[in-house]
Amino acid sequence: MTQDPDDLELTDAEQAALHDLQLGIEYVHRAHGSLLTFHHELGHGMDRLSDAEKRLRDAGHTEWADALRDEHLPAGAISDQWTYELVEEFAEGFLTEVAAFEETVRKDLADGLDHVTEREQQTSLRERAQETDTAGN
Repeated sequence: MTQDPDDLELTDAEQAALHDLQLGIEYVHRAHGSLLTFHHELGHGMDRLSDAEKRLRDAGHTEWADALRDEHLPAGAISDQWTYELVEEFAEGFLTEVAAFEETVRKDLADGLDHVTEREQQTSLRERAQETDTAGN
């Protein structure tokens, strides 16, 4: 696999498409991170509700404690799914599928090289800096 984007024979349209795919998959990974954050935050919230159940029971409010225990604590966050199930479903389904698609396209068009646009930008900026140093400016 080449590490130099200049070795690739990409059209401008192909390079733009690869750049959009790369940014897209990065945002999908960020969405996964947000889903994990949701999972953790809801878990902490549920821990506090569990604490409230015990405190309500200790304070003599058995009916409220029983409602938390029987109705709210075992309930799923969305469509009776717990957040870990949502995280797993997303990771094993959409995330895996779209990441594989992006990798397949990148392998076909750019010999597997990622961040083609960024690599070109890096090279260009370094060459410009080097030219400035050489010219004595």
